[in-house]
Amino acid sequence: MSPLSRSVWKFLASEEGPTAVEYALLLALIVMACFATVQTLGTSVNSLFEQTRDEMPH
Repeated sequence: MSPLSRSVWKFLASEEGPTAVEYALLLALIVMACFATVQTLGTSVNSLFEQTRDEMPH
């Protein structure tokens, strides 16, 4: 068995593996929520700027 295989099996057998996966999933959910929020706010701000531009005299 190669050293890499031994390391992977040791990591999977330890209790730190599931904890790392849980943190990774939690981080992924937080990042997705941030992206959704930024996209929604970006659309709202863009609409506000377009409305302001249309109301200004030329």
